[in-house]
Amino acid sequence: MKYYSTNKKAPMASLHEAVVKGLAGDRGLYMPERIKTLPQSFYDNIDRLSFHDIACTVADAFFGEDVPADDLRRIVCDTLSFDCPVVQVDENIYSLELFHGPTLAFKDVGARFMARLLQHFIRQEKQERVNVLVATSGDTGSAVANGFLGVEGIHVYVLYPKGKVSKIQECQFTTLGQNITAIEVDGVFDDCQALVKQAFLDPDLNAHMRLTSANSINVARFLPQAFYYFNAYARMKALGKADRMVMCVPSGNFGNITAGLFGHVMGLPISRFIAANNANDIFYQYLQTGVYQPQPTKQTLANAMDVGDPSNFARVYDLYGGRHDAITAYISGATYTDDDIRETMRECHARTGYVLDPHGACGYRALRDLLEEGETGVFCETAHPAKFKEKVDDILGTDIHIPQRLAEFMKGTKSTIQTSRQFDDFKAFLLKE
Repeated sequence: MKYYSTNKKAPMASLHEAVVKGLAGDRGLYMPERIKTLPQSFYDNIDRLSFHDIACTVADAFFGEDVPADDLRRIVCDTLSFDCPVVQVDENIYSLELFHGPTLAFKDVGARFMARLLQHFIRQEKQERVNVLVATSGDTGSAVANGFLGVEGIHVYVLYPKGKVSKIQECQFTTLGQNITAIEVDGVFDDCQALVKQAFLDPDLNAHMRLTSANSINVARFLPQAFYYFNAYARMKALGKADRMVMCVPSGNFGNITAGLFGHVMGLPISRFIAANNANDIFYQYLQTGVYQPQPTKQTLANAMDVGDPSNFARVYDLYGGRHDAITAYISGATYTDDDIRETMRECHARTGYVLDPHGACGYRALRDLLEEGETGVFCETAHPAKFKEKVDDILGTDIHIPQRLAEFMKGTKSTIQTSRQFDDFKAFLLKE
């Protein structure tokens, strides 16, 4: 399989090259040259398949031409050492719980898969180490850091905005040591992401060290996230509720919903998608107007969605041939303020007993607002509410239990490098590494 750039100005790349490079030379994002449609027999029997078997079938469609079958199955099964169950919340609304992995966030799937696939390629090369740069607005940093922790031949640099991630999230990537370096940037997430993108294109840095990204701009990070959309459909089909299934995805950088859209192109019979935004409503405004206009990032309760210029919009745009009518025919949007999020969390908890995190609250609220008669909605609950304990407890008047995995992170000693949002400062640091 070959991969092209969304900007159409870079040479085609192999999977190996796309994963190791992360970003194409023309600043575009890599896309597979074709998306395979899975046979109808797969969908007819999907409710009788295990999560592992479903994921292996999907992974083979994406990566089977480039990775030996036994190696790919091992990578998938090692990645999915936990379940992503569907849990009923309302009569016609279900939660796809994506927080049962090591760092209790959905990004564990993509991060763990990428770490194992990248190591597979590095072992083939037997060359110098690969340096992973990742910008995080919250959960990406912890998922990537823990997914790559101790992986031989790889060093990870996590860039995060100072004072704009939760304390628990921060502990998950600043206390690890070993091959993980946390970099605290005096700015917002978009500044962190800009530093990463600029680093990939800087000739001095690329002559000094091999760089790649573990953000959802990397095909090995976002494509595996399709696994759990197929699994969600299978579980809903087993319940007899998949005929008019709507998938709602809390969206920040849009890698997660893009993976689901790839599933749809492969034949996954989800009726439609809803992209739920917080106050950073760039995509919502695009859906309304047809004009994509990046904005300065707004800080909100749902901090992992605080993105003012979503990278993966380029993939959504490319996937539908740049046609606004094609995008709006299948994807709708919603946007919610912090007050909306608080109200939704309180109402859901009081009525159903289910504890939403601020991101999942956007997804749940969008289904409450936009589901039509006869539809069944599934929203992505992207992180365990304990990762936002202070916010959740304050809003709900509760004392959320901190799972043991999170508690262990909080015992460590924070260690960070501090830098400004100026690229020259970040570059100077990396050149010393």
